[in-house]
Amino acid sequence: MSLTDATYLDYQATTRLANEAFDAMLPYLNAHFWNPHSAHKLGRAVAASVENARDNVAALMPPGGRVVFTSGATEALNLAIKGSMTPTSIIAVSAIEHAAVLDTADWLAGQGATVIRLPVTPDGLLDLAAAEQLLPDRIDLLAVMQVNNEIGTIQPVEALAEMAHARGGLFLCDAVQGYGRLPAPANADMVAISAHKIHGPKGIGALWVRDGVMLSPLIHGGGQEQGLRSGTLSPALTAGFGAAAKVALARMEDDARHVQHLWQLAIKHFSDWMINGSVEARYKGNLNIRRDGLDVARLMSEVRDVAFSAGSACASGSGRPSHVLRGIGLSDAQAKKLYPFGVGPLYDARRHHIGRRNVKRRRRGNFMITVNFISHDGETEKLVQAQVGDNLLKVAQAAGLPLEGTCEGQMACSTCHVIIDKLWFDKLPRASEDEEDMLDLASGARRTSRLSCQIDLTAELDGLVVHIPTESRSMQGV
Repeated sequence: MSLTDATYLDYQATTRLANEAFDAMLPYLNAHFWNPHSAHKLGRAVAASVENARDNVAALMPPGGRVVFTSGATEALNLAIKGSMTPTSIIAVSAIEHAAVLDTADWLAGQGATVIRLPVTPDGLLDLAAAEQLLPDRIDLLAVMQVNNEIGTIQPVEALAEMAHARGGLFLCDAVQGYGRLPAPANADMVAISAHKIHGPKGIGALWVRDGVMLSPLIHGGGQEQGLRSGTLSPALTAGFGAAAKVALARMEDDARHVQHLWQLAIKHFSDWMINGSVEARYKGNLNIRRDGLDVARLMSEVRDVAFSAGSACASGSGRPSHVLRGIGLSDAQAKKLYPFGVGPLYDARRHHIGRRNVKRRRRGNFMITVNFISHDGETEKLVQAQVGDNLLKVAQAAGLPLEGTCEGQMACSTCHVIIDKLWFDKLPRASEDEEDMLDLASGARRTSRLSCQIDLTAELDGLVVHIPTESRSMQGV
């Protein structure tokens, strides 16, 4: 199996670079190589492209603020916390924040700051009433993420921002998992985001800062990025970030519907698994599940053609148990039975069936494979379990699908012809001349059409996608 054949279910860790972002980056990797901070005409030309990208990134944020480019969200969060706080500050964070927030807050605690960790409920949500009781009358900063990177829960960030402001503090939101997918928190003071979580390039992120909020720089030198981040900007990375943000804004509603569809498929197929975190207050591109008796490390080693995570990619090499799972009350033993799946706007639902099937097949330990039958209009699907060696026509007929096959496999009719998904067509044995002759007579035949009576299922066809080709064949009741 090549790497590109794997089913990728780790969209919380990173996303594929969008074509639009790739195309936007190319000129600045070659012909337009100039320094955007140079005063000459060529430098000013690429500087204009940087500002155009900045505007595209800012278009997904509230009005009345500015975008500061960084190397990623980790730097952005460090800039927000260290750049606004002092050793005498009072800082409050949720117990399930990203390590970039928790570790930075702990570093400041070592300098003398007071850090308050707010617990979450077993659903992974901050209890607003409990937070009101735990927070002192005055704080300097409250930091809570919009969408959790491990369990996908959506926090009531706007209410929390009001809580911080009522105590004279700033509100910082880690919106890495929500940016481009959900509306940005309108009343936050600082928002950290990352390009590669929205199909942009790795190596660039940003901190949105509300007008009037003053920060001290972490990096000193030439005074670039409004004096907050010295160093030469990469026009290629900013262009890719801006293009990805522009696409995310244009497709936000369509992407939300697509992700909701994937969520419904996932919870249907994993209906006997336990979901970690709130189901209602959740980004539906995240499915974090567990099952008693299964060990995540062992399953990952056995299901090598499905890429999913055992926790946050940012801490996967630390050896530390997940503080998020501990925060919602799970033991370390339960955490080892956890499987976080992440999908996104560019994720193909057909790959979902393949990945879901591979995980469940390894769990059962048998030789069953899955065939996905799709109606001619593409709107109705039926997943059918079959054994290796079964004939595709017999499998379809046993499942009640409208394939006649009246010639009993003798190729004297074409009533059993189907359209094989192009991802699978080349994996089938080549059609004989007799089969090709019958396909010439088939109504609605296409280049990837085959007679289902001539296809015997093999292990390599696990996940096969088959289209019922004509409108005269109904898939009612599927």
